[in-house]
Amino acid sequence: MAAHFGRRLRRGATTTAVAAAAVAALSASQAPGVTHAVSGDSQGSQDEASDATPPPGTPATGDSPYYTDLPPLDSPNKQGTSPSGGTEGAAEAGIPATVLDAYKRAERTIASSDPGCRVPWQLLAAIGKVESGQARGGRVDANGTTLSPILGPVLNGVGFANILDTDNGAYDGDTTHDRAVGPMQFIPSTWASWGQDANGDGRKDPNNIYDAALAAGRYLCANDRDLTQAQDLERAILSYNRSREYLTTVLSWFDYYKRGTHSVPDGSGVLPGSSTPDSGSNSTVTTPPAGVTPTPPAGATPPPASGPRDKPEGPAKEPGTEPTKPSTPPSKPSPPSTPPKQPAKPVQVASIENAGTGELATMAGRDFTERVTVRVMSNAGRAMAGQNVRFEIVGPTDAAFADGAKSVVRPTGLNGSVTAPVLKPGDKTGTFTVRARVVGSTVAPVDFTAKVTAPEADKINWVNAKEMTAAPGADFEHLLEAKATHGGTAISGVAVKAELFEVGANGEETPSESGPYFKGADDKPVRTLSDLTTDADGALKLPKIHTDDQTGTFLLRLTAAGGKTLTIELKVVAPAA
Repeated sequence: MAAHFGRRLRRGATTTAVAAAAVAALSASQAPGVTHAVSGDSQGSQDEASDATPPPGTPATGDSPYYTDLPPLDSPNKQGTSPSGGTEGAAEAGIPATVLDAYKRAERTIASSDPGCRVPWQLLAAIGKVESGQARGGRVDANGTTLSPILGPVLNGVGFANILDTDNGAYDGDTTHDRAVGPMQFIPSTWASWGQDANGDGRKDPNNIYDAALAAGRYLCANDRDLTQAQDLERAILSYNRSREYLTTVLSWFDYYKRGTHSVPDGSGVLPGSSTPDSGSNSTVTTPPAGVTPTPPAGATPPPASGPRDKPEGPAKEPGTEPTKPSTPPSKPSPPSTPPKQPAKPVQVASIENAGTGELATMAGRDFTERVTVRVMSNAGRAMAGQNVRFEIVGPTDAAFADGAKSVVRPTGLNGSVTAPVLKPGDKTGTFTVRARVVGSTVAPVDFTAKVTAPEADKINWVNAKEMTAAPGADFEHLLEAKATHGGTAISGVAVKAELFEVGANGEETPSESGPYFKGADDKPVRTLSDLTTDADGALKLPKIHTDDQTGTFLLRLTAAGGKTLTIELKVVAPAA
């Protein structure tokens, strides 16, 4: 946190005085049920609040630089001024319409999903002001996406934290180090965990104010925080950027916005470092790359050329005198020893590929054990994180993903890969396609063939087995029940064939023409049933078995789909005389 985006001094007061006044204002004007506490005075940017230890780990912004402007000493709703008046306070209180809507929508969403957090939209506005000047004064399109990316400086350890690339340049365009991205300045690794799709466009975009505001709110609410409690509020802000000065600055704007705000048109918000609304330039809140000198705004006096001088400048000549010519002409500057670095080629999606998906095959009624996994690659041959991939089921099938959807969108992880949800087959057998494509890209999708076969059993068991004996002309009292399983799990919908055989004197088996039988629809004897299937529990209950006057030993054989059989002996014995 060594460098800041900018600091503005006010009339007759230094930033230290303004900070002190802001802290005093915080103590004097609290919203009902909300208590702020700012610990100690505002010293170095690396100091921590004495009674609020920052949470461990990398903060949301990677401790990137931020705007240190403090709010005006004039209240935004000062008596005698209108919201659209010409005072500095009134101008600073204006928040671009789309940006303001994003903050309020995030508050409503979190109030519904995490009511115990109680995050106020004014806190999101305060962080948005400090991080990006409300998305560069509201330079967003109708969907809330910034008109050009907002990038922090390269976090290469030179004046800032040293964070090596975690997203293959997918968000920040840098494949060596990370940079904070978007109006809420998330570093890519934090966005990978906390990114949101708040505007329902199927993407988690850190450059979209709706997505970024909701992500910031959820991040602040982490660890079951209640943001009406001073300790939780301070911990939340410090988790965003571990600096006491940052804490003081955010709380100052938080208090300022609670005392009154109003909506202004997009693109007309006040940029930090200026007391008037921005006029429409396309500036970005970025730090220029090394070796590049930013162009000063129109009307500004360019700074003097850097570098040592041979001699200090002498006193000005009297009017009417000729300047003394140098005795030797100045030497011609030598060309640089190395040519200027060419701009990096934009990182783009080049392909989507299979990332080790195995055979997609299962039986009806059993979930696919294999899941579709793909990887997104860039034009530099590197895996790309944060790319939204749409998985969709194509073809004549009643299969669906675990939540019943035919199409789902998932972002790629840090290794560029993403796995589809569990695939569930329906009752329909046959083949279909699972297609994976990168959302918003024209690269060819990758297709996977999935197959659903009829249910089969690898085992069929006799339930409640007991001796089956009956007299001629009577019925077997015990009703037969079997159960089909596969891998130890009951299988429904398995086709089963039941056949009756007669055992001869030499033990040979022949299809029965007499002896035990089932009754058909017309009550006539039937000795083969081919339309049996197991129920939802994998069970098969056979109809009652009758006998005629034939005595002897008979067999009932059940054959399940898949070839597994169960053979049961039936005896018809004449009663003793």
